[in-house]
Amino acid sequence: MCGIIGIASNKPVSINIINSLKKLEYRGYDSAGLATLTDNIINEKKCLGRVEELEKILFKTPSNGNIGIGHVRWATHGIPSVVNAHPHSSEQVSVVHNGIIENSDEIKRELESKGIKFKSQTDTEVVTLLITDALKENKPLESVFKTLKKLKGSFALGIIFKNFSNIIIGARRGSPLAVGYSKEENYIGSDSYALKSMTNKISYLEDGEICLLTKDEVNFYDERLKKLNKKILTVSEEKKTTDKGEYKHFMLKEINEQPNTVKNCIDEYVDSLKKNINILNFPIEPQKINKIVLIGCGTAYNSCLTAKYWFEELTSIDIEIDIASEFRYRKLKFNSNSLYIFVSQSGETADTAAALDICKKNNVKTCSIVNVIESTIARNSDLVLPIHAGIEIGVASTKAFLGQLTVLYILCLKLGFLRKDIDENIYTKNICNLNKVPEAIKKCIKSENEVQLMAKEFISAKGSMFLGRGSSFPIALEGALKLKELSYLHAEGYPAGEMKHGPLALIEEGLPVIVIAPKDKYFEKTMSNMQEVIARGGKILYITDNKKESLNENIRFGLRVPHIDNLLSPILLTLPLQMLAYHVALLKNCDVDKPRNLAKSVTVE
Repeated sequence: MCGIIGIASNKPVSINIINSLKKLEYRGYDSAGLATLTDNIINEKKCLGRVEELEKILFKTPSNGNIGIGHVRWATHGIPSVVNAHPHSSEQVSVVHNGIIENSDEIKRELESKGIKFKSQTDTEVVTLLITDALKENKPLESVFKTLKKLKGSFALGIIFKNFSNIIIGARRGSPLAVGYSKEENYIGSDSYALKSMTNKISYLEDGEICLLTKDEVNFYDERLKKLNKKILTVSEEKKTTDKGEYKHFMLKEINEQPNTVKNCIDEYVDSLKKNINILNFPIEPQKINKIVLIGCGTAYNSCLTAKYWFEELTSIDIEIDIASEFRYRKLKFNSNSLYIFVSQSGETADTAAALDICKKNNVKTCSIVNVIESTIARNSDLVLPIHAGIEIGVASTKAFLGQLTVLYILCLKLGFLRKDIDENIYTKNICNLNKVPEAIKKCIKSENEVQLMAKEFISAKGSMFLGRGSSFPIALEGALKLKELSYLHAEGYPAGEMKHGPLALIEEGLPVIVIAPKDKYFEKTMSNMQEVIARGGKILYITDNKKESLNENIRFGLRVPHIDNLLSPILLTLPLQMLAYHVALLKNCDVDKPRNLAKSVTVE
């Protein structure tokens, strides 16, 4: 989940490395560092914490050099510390790494037996020392090649060399790595976003590939060191700014961008005048699809769970949901008429990308729902459905989740109509209802003051519970996840009907219990489950779209969202839960945009 950058240029690179690291900080913020080459000396600067701390160090002691690499870290092997921060350098070599070297302990013992000493507790340092050892008899490219053959696990590497001051070598296996091109300047980076401020000409390394950069050219090699030709892509320019504007935090900004996020999705896929959905080129003829498997991690997994209810309601297709990190390790039975749908904000989630790779190897058809169309998952899918949310900086996903839900709903409607599982009246009615969602989201956001009052109930709470039935259950899971991510409070999402099968034991006087109860076929049952909680002293915070239901004295707080349609209620019921997590985190003085121990893009297993 770390972020790496490398620049070979005709001018000093440290400022551009810092600026790129700021863009990559969503991948990790345990530590930051860079290394440049000046007069054949590796000049390394590292710090604990954020890139801004590294910037302060550079202000006091500038690093010159036209060749350099940089890194932001999300710790895996070794605690967050300066000594464990990247780059990891020897006298001859400096390395930045994203990924995990699974056999690092074995290699470390081998190197120590030769008298080679280690300074850190990281898995990355074995790469540095292996290359250093290989350089005694080989040139840089051959040294890297021999080193890679010894490594097990995943990696994206950026490497510079003391005695070869004009080159950077990049390598990839499992973890993403992009190459950027400019006049008298070339780059490597964890993703195109880090490079977009410098270039929009990008190539992507595939597994096993190596690149060698100078300021003037880039050469690519396969896993046998055979030269490759790579396609150069022109990536889309980012139209949205990456500053917070009038908002205190990126998360709050992104919550407020959600009406536009959903509208952008609708505008992309829906012809509102003709009341038709423009999704074409399905990899399988819709009538022949006998099963859909929805796959994701974290928030994306919750969007898949929500979509299951839609697919069951609007199509006759068998639906399965899978967690990407579990999918790849099971003994799976693949069917040529099954469609595998992968959901990921970044499109670089390691577990999801690996699950997709398994599907490709078994020759089944795939679709991806992503926010980054140049991502690994998007590039490797048969059908790509972008969510068009724009850059999401806050680690806790908000607008991407609503974008995922919207696109999944649109896909479901289209498949149901093409398969004749729903008639034209239902199809057009649901499209009309969908068009009402952006304005309804705006109304939800206006309830922020009420949500702030609800948030105060969590200040002294030891934990909380989120309850829902039907499609509200995944929203309960998402609400609990957001609260955990941002405020570090224990929170559990649970099907309301399952409370009596164990979780009621957790209910005690004053425990905040968020009950999500839209006016649907589960409503009366949910109310009964709520009474079970009330009877045991739980503090009820009630969220509904039911305009008629009166709030009784046993409900601590009640909040109503607009009602459009039962199928679309999950989208609207999400808003109060996002705002609740945000305001609880504020009250607890937590870092909203960069919660502890987390990163935006999870590129390790």
